[in-house]
Amino acid sequence: MSHKILHKVLHDICAQYDNNQHRMMDVLLDVQRCLKCIDGEAMNHIASLLGCTRIEVEGVVSFYSFFSDTPKGNISIYLCDDIIDRQAGLKKNAKAFEDALGICFGQTTPDGEFSLDYTPCIGMSDQAPAAMVNDIILPNLTPESIHLFIQALRAGTAPEDLDGVLGDGNNAHDLLRSQVHNNIQVRGDVLLCEVGEDAGLHKSLSLAPADIIEQIVASDLRGYGGAGFSTGDKWGFATATQDTERYVFCNADEGEPGTFKDRVLLTERPDLLIEGMTIAGRAIGSEYGLIYLRGEYVYLKPWLEHVLEARRQKGVLGKDIGGLKGFDFDIRIQMGAGAYICGEESAMISSCEGLPGEPKTRPPFPTEKGYFGHPTIVNNVETFCHVARIMDRGARWFHAIGTSASSGTKLLSICGDCSKPGVYEVPYGISVQELLEMSGAKDICAVQVGGPSGHLIARNEFNRKICFEDLPTGGSIMVFASTRNILEIVDYFLEFFVDESCGFCTPCRVGNVFLKERIGKIRKGHAVPEDIDYLKELSNTIIKTSRCGLGQTSPNPVLSSLNNFPLVYSALVNENEDGLDTNFNIQDALEESRHLAKHRSYIYDPDFGEG
Repeated sequence: MSHKILHKVLHDICAQYDNNQHRMMDVLLDVQRCLKCIDGEAMNHIASLLGCTRIEVEGVVSFYSFFSDTPKGNISIYLCDDIIDRQAGLKKNAKAFEDALGICFGQTTPDGEFSLDYTPCIGMSDQAPAAMVNDIILPNLTPESIHLFIQALRAGTAPEDLDGVLGDGNNAHDLLRSQVHNNIQVRGDVLLCEVGEDAGLHKSLSLAPADIIEQIVASDLRGYGGAGFSTGDKWGFATATQDTERYVFCNADEGEPGTFKDRVLLTERPDLLIEGMTIAGRAIGSEYGLIYLRGEYVYLKPWLEHVLEARRQKGVLGKDIGGLKGFDFDIRIQMGAGAYICGEESAMISSCEGLPGEPKTRPPFPTEKGYFGHPTIVNNVETFCHVARIMDRGARWFHAIGTSASSGTKLLSICGDCSKPGVYEVPYGISVQELLEMSGAKDICAVQVGGPSGHLIARNEFNRKICFEDLPTGGSIMVFASTRNILEIVDYFLEFFVDESCGFCTPCRVGNVFLKERIGKIRKGHAVPEDIDYLKELSNTIIKTSRCGLGQTSPNPVLSSLNNFPLVYSALVNENEDGLDTNFNIQDALEESRHLAKHRSYIYDPDFGEG
């Protein structure tokens, strides 16, 4: 492409966003999509058009995984590489892609047509293995289907026209035509049942903003992203500020491996989400809302834009909502670009401001100084959907569901070694054992509750309850059978955190690398008891000294596995001073326990491999 044409393309893209530096993410997403890379010349010209420095542009480009400063193929293939996909046959599918394309991962075909990369969880763990082909999701892959897809693409078929059965519900809508399935296994009594159209919003119109917040406080609604902070209190903090310019942000950056329930809500309950955000706008006196949609869910953007516009036409979004003069509130969608850390609310706000998604120092909290220094409430998809239902049915109705300390229902994403993976809407207080029975999970040795940052529990804890007072979770429930290797799971989670750390603080950036190295040493059978002490001490240091939630929770896989699976470690730790025992045979050491337990080892079994 000539310099003249390149500059014209960049000029038009930047002009579309009024040459606003704070729309950097949108500019770069369009440039990447159009030019297949953002190289040095493009960065220089973008900087001049947006009135910023080349370093600022490059800082954003280098931060997000979906941006590249070297050319990608016209068709970019990203194969999901999470623990569930690995256990569902990732290696065979990876080889199928390499064989079909004649390249290795991280490479682009000589003709520039295809590039092939791995990417972390793409929100499809209930239908693994899965991949993204440009903006299109291909679930339930097999080596055979991969070869057919590549043949079709080479023959000129567009990714969106690849043959496959369309998913259920709105996945089959003309604006989606997606092969993704909702996999709704249990419809509860709040979100996935039949809901009235804007019933909560219409009731809110007759209430004063303070009365809306009072209802949310009375319902005891807590944030559904995992932290469980009081939603009503958060809104109250925003309204207590003197600043009258306030913002409502929806965190739809569902990046926790094993989580996909927000994907289903965005597909089947977008009106409920937007209704809840609009109620929040009324409650805190905001005129502006933003949905931060993870880059892996870009296929949902046309659908969500359609729903937003339909609501504007109906008068329930935009100017004078519901006929109430002066109640103005509108929403735009901000796409992410592949950064797990942007699930942290201050990092997400940074991204929306056109910056690298690095967490901000707190205090002040976003409710006091958030988006461009103004009060900003950030809640996730599920929380806003619950707001709409509470305003429809009442605080008392909602509070009566669940437990005394955890009101309402919870959407759970259950995946892994079970026959019925999918989304389950259940009341808070349900036990892990009940979930295993509902999902058809048998001979299970471990359950990861809350994604990598949560807790890995063993059989003796399956009676524990899903609720804030026992086992809190943002929604991820990963199920592992007795044939799985516990330390392989821990190793993967640490690999994920190493890759996704923003790198701002040393304890997280370096500490997780050291944890992973030590787990690797244990897996090889080269560890001594001092290595266990090292893991505990380093984990506690990372937790205490990290700046944000990623580092403060990243050692959880290590600590929970040490606590709940001590025999896994003791079987692999040597007493010799040199740390090596060439005569040690783990199979011999475990033979007696296998005989007594009458089932195979979940550390390693030669008949099954490491899982």
